[in-house]
Amino acid sequence: MTEIKRSHAETIQRSLSKRYRAEKRFRAYGMMAIALGLLCVALLFVDIIGKGHKAFLETSIQVDVTYDAEVLGITDLQNKQQVALADFQGLVKKALQKKFPDVSKRKEKRELFSLISSGAGYELRERLLRHPELMGQTETLWLIADDDVDTYYKSIGSKGGAFTGRTSELRQGWIDQLEQEGAIKLGFNTTFFTSGDSREPEQAGIWGAAMGSLFTLVVTLTLSFPIGVSAAVYLEEFAPKNRWTDLIEVNINNLAAVPSIIFGLLGLAIFINFFQVPRSVPLVGGLVLTLMTLPTIIISSRAAIKAVPPSIREAAIGVGASPMQVVLHHVLPLAMPGMLTGAIIGMAQALGETAPLLMIGMVAFIVDIPGGFTDPATVLPVQIFLWADSPERAFIEKTSAAIMVLLAFLIMMNTLAVVLRKKLERRW
Repeated sequence: MTEIKRSHAETIQRSLSKRYRAEKRFRAYGMMAIALGLLCVALLFVDIIGKGHKAFLETSIQVDVTYDAEVLGITDLQNKQQVALADFQGLVKKALQKKFPDVSKRKEKRELFSLISSGAGYELRERLLRHPELMGQTETLWLIADDDVDTYYKSIGSKGGAFTGRTSELRQGWIDQLEQEGAIKLGFNTTFFTSGDSREPEQAGIWGAAMGSLFTLVVTLTLSFPIGVSAAVYLEEFAPKNRWTDLIEVNINNLAAVPSIIFGLLGLAIFINFFQVPRSVPLVGGLVLTLMTLPTIIISSRAAIKAVPPSIREAAIGVGASPMQVVLHHVLPLAMPGMLTGAIIGMAQALGETAPLLMIGMVAFIVDIPGGFTDPATVLPVQIFLWADSPERAFIEKTSAAIMVLLAFLIMMNTLAVVLRKKLERRW
């Protein structure tokens, strides 16, 4: 009998030891999965930051610019036609010839003039219009360098050596000479944050896309939040439980899993082709993203309403409140933190969407900064898509920098959702 008990105890012990080992292996697998996920995220951030951090710097070249009326062909600064046709780029060329007087051949001059961005002439025009007293005067300015010069100068001293690309040895020599004279430098790239898109990488910025994203999200939030909350309140508090409401609930849950490009096709068919809403404007983009985010907001709002204890409704009804008063005065205020969290997460999802906006034409090349909901615009994810498809090497760092900005916005919005949930939630 004693041996049987001992054998039974040994069997139990072996079974327990086997179970403990299995639990340890399961925990180890879980930790390995988490570590692998964090490693992948870390590699992603290292790659993006490594490629994009230099986009926040720009190369500038110092030149002495003389505002020569003969070169410009201007006799009257008040004459808009003369100013529009003036050769401000000629001032840049003359300043470069003054700095490198030995350059005389036509081909060499062409390479010399390409040291500075073609947009420098517009900068000089704006400066002269703001300060008419500069006409006939000479001033020292730092002008933005061409994208090839910028890429080469930033890569000097890198592990793989300087990236020459289309920068010839002749231009490399001029850059080295400028560096010795202290006439070339790296500074903070304000253009990246204040300009719209451009075919020239050194002139391209995200401000136009950022404003387009802002207007689009305003339309999305204005429409999706009240409609989503109203639908959730009706389904939870007032709708009868029958096959019709069951069908609606099933469809809402299914819509949350529909690929986003389907909503783009729907917006193209209804808003653009049927209602004739203009393409590539924040208004139609907001309408499409409203359709996409509505299921998320409805589902999260219903969950928040369900979390309100029934005793609160019963107590309100017991003191004479009507069903509408119960909802407006008691249920909604208590469920609002969860609803706001769902809305913020839905907005973060909408901010990062590209596919539905491509279908409604927001992939267009837009240079001007949008000033309203009906102005042509693009959004940050689409801007990233456009730059990633550009052949110029300088757009690689622009793409990564724009991704960093977009990720920063997404992280801030998700952090805000977490903070609101922690601060406003109530435990019953």
